[in-house]
Amino acid sequence: MPHSLWLKAAGTAAAVTLATATAAHAAPPAQSTAAKNTAAVVTLRYDDSRAGGWEAAITAGVASWNQNVGNVRLIEAAPGTRAEIQIVATSGWPQATLGPVRPGGQVRVELGSQAVSQGHDKTRIAAHEIGHSLGLPDTKPGPCSQLMSGSSAGTSCRNAVPNATERARVNSAYASGSASLTPADGRILVETP
Repeated sequence: MPHSLWLKAAGTAAAVTLATATAAHAAPPAQSTAAKNTAAVVTLRYDDSRAGGWEAAITAGVASWNQNVGNVRLIEAAPGTRAEIQIVATSGWPQATLGPVRPGGQVRVELGSQAVSQGHDKTRIAAHEIGHSLGLPDTKPGPCSQLMSGSSAGTSCRNAVPNATERARVNSAYASGSASLTPADGRILVETP
């Protein structure tokens, strides 16, 4: 092999070795902001298999929360799997366990038809009661713009979207990818007119 060809081959081999060694010791690539945010999201499952007649309202209420908060995501539990939020239909007034529920924990939401028969909006009821599960107490009396004002906003209120304060409180409760250190307190909040 001619000397110049040998030097070229040796130089190429050294460059490949250096590149491989540098890559092996280089810092891992920075994670994108979207990937970081996805990793920090707390996923909670809900089971509405015993909430016949409320399916559309539950779907809309869940969508409202998922569209308005970033630190927690609600998904429907697969049949036969455990869910953190148990949603059932009842004949009484709506009520729910006050959270924030943690992954692996469990709270109950009762969607009462008595409120509907008195003229309250089903989607607002579902979103409001889910808000309790996420750690929000009632803010009664309150305006329609406050989801957690519940029935005090009157039967004409159809708002099922949490306001900025409500969104901030839920995002704070589920910050850093986990529920707050305070577990669900177990109190049942009953909606009354």
